[in-house]
Amino acid sequence: MEYIVSVSSLKKSFKSNQVLKGVSFNIAKGSIFALLGSNGAGKTTAVRILSTLLKPDGGTATICGYDILRQGEQVRESISLTGQYAAVDEALTGRENLKLIGNLRHLPNVNAKANEMLTIFRLEDAANRQASTYSGGMRRRLDIAMSLMGDPHVLFLDEPTTGLDPQSRLAMWDMVKKLADGGTTVFLTTQYLDEAEHLADHIAILHEGIITAEGTPDELKTVLPRGGIQLDFHTSQDTAKASEILSVYRLQNDNDKTIEVSTDGSAAQFADVLTKLKNENIQLLRFTQKLPTLEDVFLTLIGEKKEVND
Repeated sequence: MEYIVSVSSLKKSFKSNQVLKGVSFNIAKGSIFALLGSNGAGKTTAVRILSTLLKPDGGTATICGYDILRQGEQVRESISLTGQYAAVDEALTGRENLKLIGNLRHLPNVNAKANEMLTIFRLEDAANRQASTYSGGMRRRLDIAMSLMGDPHVLFLDEPTTGLDPQSRLAMWDMVKKLADGGTTVFLTTQYLDEAEHLADHIAILHEGIITAEGTPDELKTVLPRGGIQLDFHTSQDTAKASEILSVYRLQNDNDKTIEVSTDGSAAQFADVLTKLKNENIQLLRFTQKLPTLEDVFLTLIGEKKEVND
């Protein structure tokens, strides 16, 4: 597999606060990579180092084969960065913002490229309006359009949907997918689990300065071998009787007619639960098999890490 970003043992401290403690990962060309972590986990620090805005204390990293320390200029020519807050000039129109970036990058046919970006990001109707009149979602779209004026190989999106309403957020997800389909490698940082699960080909979970797990969304879910079954009953009496019969399992009563049964996810335990109920003539309204979610994985990994540190 061809890796367009390679990171090895990256370290960074701010005084006594060690933010990155030896972070390593690789990103495949043309993929969407999500660095997932809670606030303060070190996601933005990692992005700032990889985009040459900050020097690491240790470790190495290459982007498009260029070393971030020794070949910073070539790295910057290969990437673009969109931060947590839209960096548009509100006194300029959408078109003028795009042309400004195009001229700074010495692009040929700046007008044609600006028009192309306005079309792709659905900003044609607002092209000649000042950016100060744009909604939050429009500003975010313009911000990303500006980042793409130079056709970067790698686009860094640092929490791109923070503060957006649900509709704008879904529109942003659609855009990110289209960028990757067009060959752009997307490095996404987010604290939103659904965002990472929906978008990313590969996810790394950053917690307390280290990568605690990484893989595809489906691979990460195998970190938790357990599964479960949600049982819904007709009566509270059936629920009480079932709770007694299934006491060998860990149970959670959501209400007086529903039980969640934790199992190891195997077919044998799934069948055992249903057999025990059948043998006692307890009628089910419905049953639903529940599989681990990315949120389960994330919270479990953080919980396990906290227990170790405590």
